[in-house]
Amino acid sequence: MTRRPEGPLRRGWTTGACATAATRAALLRLWGGAFPDTVQITLPKGETPVFAVAHRAAGEGWAEAGITKDAGDDPDVTHGALIVVRVSASDGGVLFRAGEGVGTVTRAGLPVAVGEPAINPVPRQMMTAEVMALASQHGQSPDVTITVGIPGGAAIALKTWNPRLGIVGGLSVLGTTGVVRPFSCAAWIASIHRGIDVARAAGLTHVAGCTGATSEATVQALHGLPDHAMLDMGDFAGGMLKYLARHPVPHVTIGGGIGKMTKLAQGAMDLHSGRSQVDFAALADLSGHAAVAGANTALQALEIAGTPLAQAVADRALQVVTRQFGDRMTFDTVVIDRAGAILARAGG
Repeated sequence: MTRRPEGPLRRGWTTGACATAATRAALLRLWGGAFPDTVQITLPKGETPVFAVAHRAAGEGWAEAGITKDAGDDPDVTHGALIVVRVSASDGGVLFRAGEGVGTVTRAGLPVAVGEPAINPVPRQMMTAEVMALASQHGQSPDVTITVGIPGGAAIALKTWNPRLGIVGGLSVLGTTGVVRPFSCAAWIASIHRGIDVARAAGLTHVAGCTGATSEATVQALHGLPDHAMLDMGDFAGGMLKYLARHPVPHVTIGGGIGKMTKLAQGAMDLHSGRSQVDFAALADLSGHAAVAGANTALQALEIAGTPLAQAVADRALQVVTRQFGDRMTFDTVVIDRAGAILARAGG
């Protein structure tokens, strides 16, 4: 996991904001005759950042501009990527196309339709607003094709959840505020929500959320689940479960190692080590082994009490999620060791 820098953190800009700035710069060349060195745009909440134009190209009936994405101090995989927009005349309003490195939606349940470029609604609205404003200023028809590309984006996308969500060929152009807030949980939780949307749209009746890659592989094999049934829960059990409570899937499996599953069993919904801790006194009571109260880690507690402790944790975790979220769904829980072996199961 990337370590959070010390001191105040610098904000950055979303791919959607960068694409909007690139759209403005390209339109200024297409309709105004010259590329600017910098462009200023207005974000949905009224902020007016300025972007340096890093790429320029033009030809008969088209112009292209690029903005280098600055994600601030956030460990964003697209930090430093060039967001390139080409604008050209079209028939029938503002049209969006996927250029190099921008994905195409192939599964229902996402904010844009199947077959469309993976350019989310707010970035589309921001780019369309630039077209309308500049068309009015320059006396032009606002019939424009906007092609967004991110060179190298197909390789970068393999580090994201896009392949699992059915976005093929590249990255998504994202952003609701235009601002990247460093080390925010919002982007991860939003991806969990989109995974649930895709699973529901596909008609799946069983999904799973796991705390890491090892537990995910074990749970997927255990239940024979397809990739798009696997939700990237990580530490955000609450973010997943609260959304599922509003958008239920009939059956949900939750799997993980003894430490994080113990925290879930003790009622924690954020399983990150910096935001929740194991209560070893309570774990001693649950296990019936007084020595567990002196353990330093849940793994050490497991070594003291043995696999019955794992079963007690699986049972209690099932009770916790069922009590809070079981009115519309059924659950099972799986506790897994570091090698991927199943230590205990409950429910199902």
